[in-house]
Amino acid sequence: MKKNSHLLFVSGLVLGTGIFYQFTDSSSQTVAKENHIYIPSNIHFCGEKVPIEIVDVKERLDREFLVNINLHSSTSLIIKRANKYFPIIEPILKKNGIPDDFKYLCVIESALANATSSAGAKGFWQFMPATAQEYNLEVSATVDERNHLVKATEAACKYLKRAYNKFGNWTLVAASYNRGIGGIENQLNVQGVNDYYDLYLNEETSRYVFRILALKEIMQNADKYGYNLPKDALYKSVKTKTIQVSSNIPNLQTWALDQGINYKTLKYHNPWLVDTSLTLSPGKVYEIEIPLEGYKRK
Repeated sequence: MKKNSHLLFVSGLVLGTGIFYQFTDSSSQTVAKENHIYIPSNIHFCGEKVPIEIVDVKERLDREFLVNINLHSSTSLIIKRANKYFPIIEPILKKNGIPDDFKYLCVIESALANATSSAGAKGFWQFMPATAQEYNLEVSATVDERNHLVKATEAACKYLKRAYNKFGNWTLVAASYNRGIGGIENQLNVQGVNDYYDLYLNEETSRYVFRILALKEIMQNADKYGYNLPKDALYKSVKTKTIQVSSNIPNLQTWALDQGINYKTLKYHNPWLVDTSLTLSPGKVYEIEIPLEGYKRK
């Protein structure tokens, strides 16, 4: 992992093993054996064509297809989660003028979960603490907005727009999310090229965009790749109401019970609450999501 003084995003939590998995069911075996026929001849990222006529580009893309098509349990889980979380991410990207394909960057960063990396990056978009604060996400003893999907997505959009202003190319923007703006800019200058596909990079960044491309293709054409998940197997959002909080909450466990839910349910819907209490800065107001029907046993 390459470190940047302003930015460090950690990726490859789920998709970085490079292991080729075998499965016992016949459909998965068919996909594995005939994977080469599924590599698209015309594939794009944010409208930018992938030059698969370049030998190493085609091989690198093929590698990510082989890996991710056959990571059956992980890819199935991601597809299930996407049904719940893409409707939250997509309008935020659109509002900020970020191409829709960047939701697949979020997929490879965290597998659409509030994951924590060994380096300390957190959330769907895997912000490090210093970077989170640079993009106005609160990280304190009681609040970690890296785990707030809406706010973290807004912060990621700010970074992506900043990177696009630098590179004017969305593929380089995606690569910089892993390597950092400075890291990509330096390699472009040193190597005398201006395209991601012409760069020689470290293993992780070299694979990074190809992972995005592979997951995009697989998720957009799930049935084609053997992921025949019925609609009722996909995860669904729960209707909630918003409670505005403008004063400290000394005990969130008791507070949750007063709202007709339990602490587990409170944390499930508000993973940015990282302690059993909530301490507010002067003038700060938080919005806490509560399920409309609660999770009471019948």
